[in-house]
Amino acid sequence: MDRPKKTVSLLEDKKVNTRIKLSALWVAVMLCYIEGDFTSFFPPGGYIQQSLAGKMGPFPTTQLTLLAGSVFMSVPCVMVVLSLTLRAKACRNLCIILALFYTLVNAMSAFTSHWAYFIFFGILESVLTLLIVWYAWKWPRENI
Repeated sequence: MDRPKKTVSLLEDKKVNTRIKLSALWVAVMLCYIEGDFTSFFPPGGYIQQSLAGKMGPFPTTQLTLLAGSVFMSVPCVMVVLSLTLRAKACRNLCIILALFYTLVNAMSAFTSHWAYFIFFGILESVLTLLIVWYAWKWPRENI
């Protein structure tokens, strides 16, 4: 008696475009920044107490420090869109430069804190920005 043949069903596994990977990684970086900042409201001496004391971390809260913080947080937001719209070479170079800069800043903030959650987010954000560098660096080439 013949046994019925089993069919194997494989999950579809299509290659994800580099631009989409980069954009998604910038989104993930921003979400980590948001969650890290939100969590920073809660510890004693956190953002709420610092804000009431007129401080942003070690800096006095001024228009300049608020603007600098806004610019710093806006760059990854804008990179979500630019990763999808810039020409490939410009996107690749910008992603490498900015992600290396943000990796440095994330690593410095991770190792200057004594709060475990802040260290965790600093390391995670560094890993994500290093992945941005990796995917941008390894951007596939077209043969023409």
